[in-house]
Amino acid sequence: MVHQYKLNGYNIVLDTCSGGVHVVDDVTYDIISEFEKQSEDQLLSQISQKYPEVGEQEIKECYDQVSALKESGELFTPDTFEGMADKLKQKTAGVIKALCLHVAHTCNLNCSYCFASQGKYHGERAIMSLEVGKRALDFLVENSGTRHNLEVDFFGGEPLMNFGMIKDLVAYARELEKKHNKNFRFTLTTNGVLIDDDVIDFANREMSNVVLSLDGRKEIHDKYRVDYAGKGSWERIVPKFQELVDKRGGKNYYMRGTFTHSNPDFLEDIKVMLDLGFNELSMEPVVCAKGDAEELTEEDFPIVCKQYEDLAALMIEKHKENKDFTFYHYMIDLKSGPCIYKRISGCGSGTEYMAVTPWGDLYPCHQFVGEDKYKLGDIYNGVTNKGAQEEFASCNVYARPDCKDCWAKLYCSGGCAANAYHATGSVRGVYEYGCRLFRKRMECAIMVAVAKALEE
Repeated sequence: MVHQYKLNGYNIVLDTCSGGVHVVDDVTYDIISEFEKQSEDQLLSQISQKYPEVGEQEIKECYDQVSALKESGELFTPDTFEGMADKLKQKTAGVIKALCLHVAHTCNLNCSYCFASQGKYHGERAIMSLEVGKRALDFLVENSGTRHNLEVDFFGGEPLMNFGMIKDLVAYARELEKKHNKNFRFTLTTNGVLIDDDVIDFANREMSNVVLSLDGRKEIHDKYRVDYAGKGSWERIVPKFQELVDKRGGKNYYMRGTFTHSNPDFLEDIKVMLDLGFNELSMEPVVCAKGDAEELTEEDFPIVCKQYEDLAALMIEKHKENKDFTFYHYMIDLKSGPCIYKRISGCGSGTEYMAVTPWGDLYPCHQFVGEDKYKLGDIYNGVTNKGAQEEFASCNVYARPDCKDCWAKLYCSGGCAANAYHATGSVRGVYEYGCRLFRKRMECAIMVAVAKALEE
């Protein structure tokens, strides 16, 4: 399968199954588009008529180069991965590598677009006890097999509302590391309201990554990320975020924003983040119920696509000025990319990765918490809902019929199961609007990587 597109002055050809990316001239671009539809003589004649200024010998050389790329497995490569999809996941069956610990099902902000119902996940407010947290880490170690590196995300609600427990739990994890020859890598996601010097010192010492929630422009952020008195949080959190990042010493962090129907022009929010001194950025399309006032609409779609294109151009411009910044969705490696296991088997939710509620219940990921049919079990008895886990284990890119003819399927790995479920009622469905946005992001990401590679 081949995907061709023109963007920012580049003619780009992507060979889906080999991962080959080719930047070509107009003649070669047109030859590739018709290569498997016409005979050589027919195609050469057509191209000669379209480009009379190009010599026949030169056109023939272009045709021969395309033929050589096909022979070498860099164009029109057949898909040979489908038969491997289930087998690869079977090799790691029963091994868990990451947990998302919901240490607080409560929040000090009242964001209207919150998918987690202001941190309650449509249930009761609660915080995780140290005993539950310890048992969760024991459960992870017990089910991690021979894996050395284990991932733990502190999530909420707002996890800093249970900060004392987090500190005690990290100390317990460091004991487990020595005892079991493991290495814990922690991530903290926070809205920033409760950040103080203690939090900054601890996070920068113990957290491998920190995710900081900021929606960009003050007026946009304060429209949604408000406290229970309706007051915006931008002025309270931005100085704290700046101090935390400044003291982080180059360790990983992300400024994570959400864009909605109110700000499809989200590039303006990214520019604000850059002006504030942040350069590790992510802006996510809102996930909300159908018909919600903040849902992205068809009218928003071309606006959002233009933002992605302009963002790509800005990244190239900043690269030339040695002022690079990272946009999460544009992180792509054209030389090797993600391993084929990841490409065809999916994100690992419900199998390699699970979410843990304050009570110790297990769910496939944080976006399924509260969905009773997908409660997998608990940290005391393990996975008891084998049917649900098997559904996720078999939920790869080839399990989704709608993905069959998509050129981007080996980049998204079938997409987000939670988004698919909430959009279609099935984890094997596809969130079609999200798919269209993903394809646009991938086109832009590849173009940025191409531009940087050609410059170098």
